[in-house]
Formats: sequence, C-alpha cells, structure tokens
Amino acid sequence: MVKAVARERRKLGSPPRGGITATDPNPYGWGPFIVLFIVGMVDRIEANLMSGVLPLVQAEWGFSDTAAGSIPTAAALAAAAVALPAGYLADRYSRTRIIAVVVLCWALATLGSGLATGFAAFYVMRVLLAAGENIDNPAVGSLLADFYPAATRMQVYGWTRMTTYLGGVGTLLGGVIGQAFGWRAAFLLMAIPGALTAILVWRLREPERGQIDKIMATATVGADGAAVPAVPRQAPPPGALEPPQAGPPQADPAPIGTVKPPFWPQVRQVLATRTLVLVALGVMILTLGLGGVYFWLPSLMVRDFGMATGVASSISGGVTIVGVLSGTVIGSALGKRAHGRYPGGRLLVGGSGITIGSTLLGAALLMDSPVALVILLLFAVTISSTAIPTCTACIADVVGAGSRGVGFAVLQFLLTIGAAFGPLIVGMASDASGSLLVAMYALIVPMVVGGLVVLASRGSYEREAARVLDEARDH
Repeated sequence: MVKAVARERRKLGSPPRGGITATDPNPYGWGPFIVLFIVGMVDRIEANLMSGVLPLVQAEWGFSDTAAGSIPTAAALAAAAVALPAGYLADRYSRTRIIAVVVLCWALATLGSGLATGFAAFYVMRVLLAAGENIDNPAVGSLLADFYPAATRMQVYGWTRMTTYLGGVGTLLGGVIGQAFGWRAAFLLMAIPGALTAILVWRLREPERGQIDKIMATATVGADGAAVPAVPRQAPPPGALEPPQAGPPQADPAPIGTVKPPFWPQVRQVLATRTLVLVALGVMILTLGLGGVYFWLPSLMVRDFGMATGVASSISGGVTIVGVLSGTVIGSALGKRAHGRYPGGRLLVGGSGITIGSTLLGAALLMDSPVALVILLLFAVTISSTAIPTCTACIADVVGAGSRGVGFAVLQFLLTIGAAFGPLIVGMASDASGSLLVAMYALIVPMVVGGLVVLASRGSYEREAARVLDEARDH
C-alpha cells in the first residue's frame, strides 16, 4: 500500500496533497504541459520531414509535383477519417494510454519511411503516420482542460497547439540531415525520440474529468476576496494506480450526473456549439493556405532563387519557428488584455491576426529579393500565429468536459481537411501554369476569409462559455 502511494506521488500530473483550490492557476504543475508539448513537437517534426527532403526524394524517384502534392493530401484524408472516432474514444477511455500507443506507432511509421525501397511503400508509410497523428489530438486537447483552469488555458493551449504550426523544425532538420547524410537518415533518426516520448507519456497520470470546471463553477469569493476551501481529492483504489499490463485502454467513466450519448448524437450535440464551428471553419481555411504555401516554400526558394536544398529548408524552417514562437507569446499577452474588455476579446485578437497576417503573406510572395521575402514572411507568420493561443483556448471554454474529446476532434477534422488540399492545389496549379509562385496565389484570398470567419464567432462566445460553467455547477 505504501509503495503504491509512493509510486502515485512520483507520477507526472499528480494533484497537490491538500486538494485543488479555485484560485490555483496551476494545480498539477507544469509537468503535464511539458510532456504534451513534447508530444506535439515530435508529431510535427516527424510529419514535416517530408517537406525538407522533398527535392532529394523527387530526385531519386522522379515523381511529378502533382504526385508530391498528393502525399499530404492522401495522408490528411486518412487522418480526417479517424478524427471523430478518436474524439469519441478520448471521451471514454484513458487519454494518456491512447496517446502513448499512438506515439509509438508514429515512431514505427517514421522508421518505415526511411526503410522504404520504393515510392509506393514510402507513400503508404506517410499516410499511416498521418492517420496515427490525428488519433492523439482530441485526447491532448481534452487532457489540457482537465489539468489547467481557464486562467492558464490560453498559455498552455497556445504553446501546445503552437507545435501544430512548428513544422519548420521538421523542415529544417529534414533538409540539413538529408543534404548531409541522405534523406533516409532524417527519417531513421527521428524514430528514436518518438519511442522515448511514448515511454514518457505512459508515465503521465490521468486526471479526473471535469473536476477543474466544477471547482471553477462552484467557487465563491468572500468579502475579503478569499476563495472557498479546496475541494478534497478522492483517492482511487490502490489497484487503479498500476498501469494496465495488456489489453485495450481502460474505460474512463463519465462524471457523476452525466450520461454520454452514442457517437453521432454526441457529434451533433457538439456541432450545435456555434463558436466551435465558426472558429474551426476559419482556422481550417487558414490551414488550407498555409499548408499549401509552406509545404512548397523550400522548393520555391530552390527554383526561383537558386538556393541549395539545405539552405532553403533552413530559412523556411527558421522563419516558421521564430514567427510562431513570437506570435504565440504576443497572442497570449494581447488575448489576456482583450479578454473581458471586449465581447469575445480573444477571438478579436486571433481573427484580426489571421486576416492581417494572410495579407502580408500575399505581399511577401511578390518580392524579388530573397531578403525582403524572408522579412515579410517573418512578419506574416508572427501576426498570423497570434490566433494559436486565443482560438484554441476559446474552444476549450465553450465545450463541456464530457465532450471535449469530440470537440477537439471536430477542430482537428476540419484542420485536416484544410491541410489535405493545400499542397495538392498548389502542385496541380504549378504543373498547369508552369509557375510555382503563381500557384501559391490561389490560396491567399481564402486565408483572409478565414480570419473574417473567426471574427464572426465573437457573437456567441460569451453565452456558450457561460453555459459550460452552468452545466459544471449543476453536476
């Protein structure tokens, strides 16, 4: 018994001994955030190695731009097919176990990419990798909301979700390693951190669903400004502390007083959340454009500016990394200021960032100088990235704890659909027009529209966020 309790205390994500208080912005510590951030980084690096080594792979197997653009399209469609079922599972089973198994599968698919002996086998590995990556996203989104209260969600969602847009790390590593050691080495090396990450996630403790929401909803503040006493933590039976040795993930019962509906009724219930649908649609349109432009950006630099593959991949990846990091920090600060001052204040920041950043990206592609191109690209990525923390945190606010897996699955489904067609549209337009630059411009206007759609979601945010807290209080 003593050893079991000691093991539990050593586990990442254990709550404080005295219980969770309504005023604690970080009751579980930063450990869960760090683990899930690493998951996101490994995910994006493995997914975006392809962009960095694409010129080398095309040189070896000689396939067209249309065939190259179809790889992320087919991969994204496979990922979209599993997104909603993945959200359904995340609302019912151990999310930490789901993520650990999926990350291990990523590592195996990445290894298979490096060992592929032909284009067909390589194509299949990339599709399987993408499908596996989409299974973990709803579980990660749901976990963060149960580890961190509203006061901290914008920061943790911003930094964790930021990894979705940090494909530049994979692009950079793919180009540099590929040029130095061959494109296969890039995939073989990345299988190692994938396996290590799976072990780390397996050690992460599964939090109680909805506990944070209930504490927030029932908290009262006295005349002296002090919060009510902490809600004591209910310790599970000692046997529940041991990770399962075999078999499928263990069922995670719904919070007391709630009944989880079947799959399609739950999906329809989540889709009735207007803020979620509009934000997801807006970000999906943005992703359509970014996926197409940034997938082909290293190739554009090689073709139009005569850069070496490693240099082009390093510049493209570096701009993405710096811009996303800067935009996430700026977006978190601006969102914190705007929240409460304006209706849907965080969405005002995110929607404006997408609109302005997309316009700047269109201007960047007009530049004849590589220096001017890089500078404007950096500004475009930074401003667009202010939407990462603001939009994602708002989704967690308007979907209840029992359906957050499906809620984030809806977001991921639409994002995946957007990502599916961007590279293919650019590849087909490039083959048809003979100009990769002209092909990229077909996606700029839709990106601006995506920002306007996010701005339109402000009207329903406050009402739907208040409803989530009311439901948590009632249960």
